[in-house]
Formats: sequence, C-alpha cells, structure tokens
Amino acid sequence: QVQLVESGGGLVQDGGSLRLSCAASGRTFSMYAMGWFRQAPGKEREFVAVIRWSGRSTHYADSVKGRFTISRDNAKNTIYLQMNSLKPEDTAVYYCAAGLVPVLSSTAPAQYNYWGQGTQVTVSS
Repeated sequence: QVQLVESGGGLVQDGGSLRLSCAASGRTFSMYAMGWFRQAPGKEREFVAVIRWSGRSTHYADSVKGRFTISRDNAKNTIYLQMNSLKPEDTAVYYCAAGLVPVLSSTAPAQYNYWGQGTQVTVSS
C-alpha cells in the first residue's frame, strides 16, 4: 500500500510559478513510477509528468514541456512539480499518482494504482 499527500496548490497570475509537493509513504513505494496528472472541470484526467524513484528517467506531456519540471528527494520521500510560466489553461486539480509503469511514455491513468487527494491550481488571466 502506498499513501500519497499533495500540497502546494493555490491561485497565481498568468505567467507566475508554483511548486507542488507529493509526500509518499508505505511499503515498496520506491519500486513505483511517480506521476502528476491534472483534471479540469468537464474534462478527462490528463497526464502531466512522470519520474522514476530510481534513476533519472522523466517524461512530460507536450503541453508542459519546457515549463514544468518534475523532481524527487529520496531522503524526504517526496516528489515535486515546479510549474513556471503558468497559463490559464493550466487551471485544474493536480493529482499525484504511483504505479508500476514499465514504459514512462505510457501515460494512461489506468496504469497508476495509487492516487492522492488532489490540490487545486488556479491561474488567473
């Protein structure tokens, strides 16, 4: 079992920055890939970024590439999503997720077994 708790959401102006955190706990979570997803009202949940606990492999959605950076701190069992140059279309609830994802470019939410409660990010124009 893996427990995930997100924090760091909030309201920011167009072009601003936020950093989301996801604290992980539970047995064997280091085996998992850790991802960020987001869901806007009336839309499906979409992939944002993913990182492996071991190694340096990452993968990003095209819509955030160059603006968002996913990272991890193994000592704190925490992953981060640094979001720069935010746009109104980035407004959504952001979720942290863990899954035994064999290929990081496989971005379907169904591949992730554990989810956090979500944190709201609102970008005003």
